[in-house]
Amino acid sequence: MGIIKPLRGKTPKLGNDCFIAETAVIIGDVEIGDNCSIWYNAVIRGDVHYIRIGNNTNIQDGAVIHATYQNSPTNIGSNVTIAHNATVHGCTLQDNVMIGINAVVLDNAVVESHSIVAAGSVVTKGTVVESGSVYAGIPAKKVKDIGPELLEGEVKRIANAYGMYSSWYKE
Repeated sequence: MGIIKPLRGKTPKLGNDCFIAETAVIIGDVEIGDNCSIWYNAVIRGDVHYIRIGNNTNIQDGAVIHATYQNSPTNIGSNVTIAHNATVHGCTLQDNVMIGINAVVLDNAVVESHSIVAAGSVVTKGTVVESGSVYAGIPAKKVKDIGPELLEGEVKRIANAYGMYSSWYKE
């Protein structure tokens, strides 16, 4: 299990059947739901505001989850994939969302359910990513709608796959 560190009277709370990699770091006011996986070198730092994560969410290698002091907490829903080296900061990710590799989501942004933020994109402060859409670029803009095949074939498939991958490490 990784580094689970209390801070300022708050101890991270982990749900049932989670995989926390040995080099992951979870600090302070953080609550993680059931069946989540936090991968190698991921950092979830609830030192300046709270961070809440739903069920069946995976935070992949090198991702950083943080917030803004006394202003912007971070809320992450269920069935969310936050890919390698992504940064999620002081924002809201609703259920069934995928944040691509090296993407950045900034303060007070909202990524609505059933959406994808493409790899390398930057969702700027206060942006609302519409439900059922793909946003890409710097700054991120809507590039297309998500059809059922993309929702099932990417967003849900990857969230479920990481549940399977993490089971390999629990054996």
